[in-house]
Amino acid sequence: MSTCTNWVTRGTITCKNWSSKLDYTCTSWADEGSSQCSTWAEEGSNQCTQWADEGSNQCSAWEECGWFTPWNCIAGFFCLAWYWVAKWVCLAWYWVAKWVCKAWYWVAKWVCKAFAWVVKAICVVFAWVLSLVCLAWDTLRCALLTLLRAISQLFGRGTRTTPRIEHVFVLMLENRSFDHMFGFSGITGVDIDGNPTSINGSDQSRDKNIDPLTKAEVPVSTPADLALKGIDVDPGHGFHNTLVSLCGEGAKYDPVPGGYPAIDNSGFIANYHEDGSSTPERVMHCYTPDQLPVLNALAKEFAICDQWFSSLPGPTWPNRFFALAASSGGLDGNPSPGDIVTATTIEGYRFSNGNVFDLLDQYCIEWKIFEGDEFPVSFALSGMNLNALQGRFEDFADFESELNKPSFEPKFVFIEPKYSAHGFDVTGPGDFTCGNSMHPLDDVTRGERLIKEVYETIRNSPHWEKSALVLALDEHGGFYDHVAPPPAVPPGDTITQSYVQNHFQFDQLGVRVPALIISPYTQKGVIDHTQYDHTSMLATVERLFGMKSLTNRDAAANDFLHLFSLDSPREDTPTTLPDPAVNPKPLPCEEDDDKAEDELIAQRSELRIAQRSGRYRDRPTDELQQTSSQVGFVQVALLKVLQTAEHPEREQWIDQYKAISTGVDAALFMTEARLKLRHGINFKRFQQSGRAGHRGPPAPPATA
Repeated sequence: MSTCTNWVTRGTITCKNWSSKLDYTCTSWADEGSSQCSTWAEEGSNQCTQWADEGSNQCSAWEECGWFTPWNCIAGFFCLAWYWVAKWVCLAWYWVAKWVCKAWYWVAKWVCKAFAWVVKAICVVFAWVLSLVCLAWDTLRCALLTLLRAISQLFGRGTRTTPRIEHVFVLMLENRSFDHMFGFSGITGVDIDGNPTSINGSDQSRDKNIDPLTKAEVPVSTPADLALKGIDVDPGHGFHNTLVSLCGEGAKYDPVPGGYPAIDNSGFIANYHEDGSSTPERVMHCYTPDQLPVLNALAKEFAICDQWFSSLPGPTWPNRFFALAASSGGLDGNPSPGDIVTATTIEGYRFSNGNVFDLLDQYCIEWKIFEGDEFPVSFALSGMNLNALQGRFEDFADFESELNKPSFEPKFVFIEPKYSAHGFDVTGPGDFTCGNSMHPLDDVTRGERLIKEVYETIRNSPHWEKSALVLALDEHGGFYDHVAPPPAVPPGDTITQSYVQNHFQFDQLGVRVPALIISPYTQKGVIDHTQYDHTSMLATVERLFGMKSLTNRDAAANDFLHLFSLDSPREDTPTTLPDPAVNPKPLPCEEDDDKAEDELIAQRSELRIAQRSGRYRDRPTDELQQTSSQVGFVQVALLKVLQTAEHPEREQWIDQYKAISTGVDAALFMTEARLKLRHGINFKRFQQSGRAGHRGPPAPPATA
């Protein structure tokens, strides 16, 4: 979406929100005033009756009426008649006044609402006109850019490119180290110069950690668990966790003057023990090739990068931001509730130089995100709500049908996995299971199925011979790797102080992770020992499409364009991959990815009861704190539901988000958001509150 279209869309949304708020304010003010008209008239009528009754009681001469006091009879009669007539005149006056008052409010309401509707209509018309202007401008601008790129390539003055690659697909999974996945693969092949080489894998005689309890050496070993759910806790992989894993027990980070401590990869078991694991040696376990047949087949068939590091020694969210923006804006841990400002408008994570999607728009290059569920991490980036309204997000269920269209246009495609069932196990550390992201708690074979599906869809599509697939994992997930991460070039962009948690200087890469480069132009069996991090993917895309860098990090990063070295596409690439391994103890996951409406409603009811009772199942709710990873996904849920929410629903979602303090609150928010997004059910019902003790009609609103 261009800057022009972005501005028009943002302005239109702001205008519509303002008119909706005005419409609601008109209705609320008029309804309250009309109600107070009735209350005021009823109180006046009661006073009429009371006054008349008291006056009638004072007509005591009537009681003295008799044969000898005729004048008393006459006086009493006229006294009672006068009060009776006066009462009904008074009641009639209040009755008429009430309806005049209510009619005034009725007319005022519809005049006010009509004005709001006119404003909204003007917004829509102007948006339509300005969108046409933007379209014309973008068409002209993009045509000129295309012409300039063609001229630049013709005369050889452009940046280094590989024109035969027209579509770059990126599938980023999560939380596994290189040794954990490939340490015992035994893969051999050739390096980028064609010389025989082997993968930099694990060595049991070399790669060890000390168990802090037994003081015994624990070497790397096989096999690894296919899923940790129900076996042990999720290995810690936050900033402090990674610091301990890389630098040992007691390690501390002081940005000035020492920087990151010396790295010896000695504290992985100690870190897992600190996190409460009963069997911390599990982080030293590695998969055998037959446990990961899909990944091993791809690694042998195309190129594997054994010096690819996560972009910082920390968790998923900042590493994914580096993969998409060459920066995290100062975020060095997982999100915290205050990271997104919710005072007046809701913004995603904003970086001073934007992100890769902004860059692609600037260069008129089409892109798309395929989301594995309703809450992709990439949606947390600033402006993604507007991009979603422009159709830039697609359900992964449509990936195959979209890619098989000969007219498929996106040059850059980012694929988000399904992170979990998103019900969240509020009694534990966050239940990221029944997804396909390869999260340690989840079944790794589910991730292999996703990889197989993505590869085979691209391979058998009309676009295979012009495509490249980048497969990487965002960070190490607490699992051991023997290679010490090297220093890094800081991004050099503006730091957002509210994002900062550990004052990290971003001058150190994180733990080594697996990465595969897959293309018909990639030589079979390449083992690339070049140093990469996640921003190498950005550097490759930028140089491939002739774009500028986002930050100092991707400007300095090595690209992998040399892995597309063949002059013509290979004809021996497999059309299918091996089936994933069979887990003998599969997780109890429903293959229907989306819970039925009635199941989600039942889940919501249980969580609502837990909020009121203070207990969820067998535990107090105040013990069930939401995790930092959950915070990030709740932020995405908030951004998602606010796409179409209008006043007062918008404010209700924000208020509920701000009030989250426990895992039960977070789970309820996610459940209600999913009901709204998937089933169109909205539980937000605004309840008006009257102003007790108010006399007479309220004053009209000063401003909306």
